Amino acid sequence: MRMKYLARFIMWLGGWKYTGDIPREKKAVIISVPHTSNWDFFWGELAFLSQGIPAYILMKKEFFFFPLGILLRWLRVIPVDRGNKDSHLVAQMVEEFKQRDSMYLCITPEGSRKKRKKWKKGFLVIAKAAGVPVYLGRIDYKEKSCKVGPLFYPTEDVDADLEYIMSTYHDAHPKYPENFSYGE
Repeated sequence: MRMKYLARFIMWLGGWKYTGDIPREKKAVIISVPHTSNWDFFWGELAFLSQGIPAYILMKKEFFFFPLGILLRWLRVIPVDRGNKDSHLVAQMVEEFKQRDSMYLCITPEGSRKKRKKWKKGFLVIAKAAGVPVYLGRIDYKEKSCKVGPLFYPTEDVDADLEYIMSTYHDAHPKYPENFSYGE
């Protein structure tokens, strides 16, 4: 409970706020867009903490060195071996959803802070396989706000889903606009 108020205080000091509703579903994938800076993790995590949203985040395993690894695990960050294509990440995440009564898995579909024309589809594949919806999260540096929503239910057409989702971010305000692409 104290973390919630500490996170709100830090956000207030930085001029940031959480907007939108709290997720109603007990399990969901939350995408965090845009992702052009390491600050996205900081403000996004504070937003989740400030609202009591127990979000799990995936991060490349290279960040899990002492003492940072201890802090990251405490913040519900799951290490990912991006170099191992046989890691079966989808199956692992489906199992994580099965083992918990409540879980929000936050993923940055851009997969990098560098500009990409196409986002990664893994968040849709995970959501579909786990039978959970996707919240379209947003970090807005112009408004200094973080938001979870609206809700999206994946269909059988992953490519069409991804194209639609990318189009909903045409008005995004990233920290570094030159590093953001919504497929334009």
